[in-house]
Amino acid sequence: MERKVGSLVRLVVPETEPEREDSELARAFVRGEPWAARAIWTRHAPMVFRLLERALGPNGEADDLTQSVFLTTFAGLPRLRDPEALRSFIYSVALRILKWELRRRRVRRIVQLSPAGVVPEVPVRGADSENREILVRFYRLLDGLNASERTAFVLRHMEGFKLEEVAEHLGVSLATAKRWISRGSQRVSALVAADAELSSYLGEGGVFDARG
Repeated sequence: MERKVGSLVRLVVPETEPEREDSELARAFVRGEPWAARAIWTRHAPMVFRLLERALGPNGEADDLTQSVFLTTFAGLPRLRDPEALRSFIYSVALRILKWELRRRRVRRIVQLSPAGVVPEVPVRGADSENREILVRFYRLLDGLNASERTAFVLRHMEGFKLEEVAEHLGVSLATAKRWISRGSQRVSALVAADAELSSYLGEGGVFDARG
């Protein structure tokens, strides 16, 4: 059955449907089994949505980008050599789209354009809760990082991956991953520490804790 949340259609597998391995889902999709895309989405969409929302913030259009990730995933699945690597493949697609989105937004900030291509209006503070306002301010700080530093920061401090896992996901050496994480962490922590309200959210080691 289908359940629509905002612009995102979440497909829910019936409780009676048997549990299947990722490799079986990938092979079934390539064979053209009609249930396979639904099952892949239901299992892995929450992971992708969480990554994108944590990286982009509460107003980051994670719903639409999650759908883009799976459109790209389904287009590339027939070329996936190892069906058991389905989860890693989806995650790598999500990271590519995330970095593309971060770079696109950085260019727009440089030329001071809104997503619609016009000069943005001065934002008006709404009736958001205090926690939401804190998150909005924090993500404004993250906007100062480049795409690589921000992605590495999110994987390490918000997704909780080990250094080796961050390097593997980003397809870079361990030294490069450490450098990106270090630069991003130092910059974010310095900016947060300079903000009286945000500084109270500094976690262990001076790292801002923004996990949802």
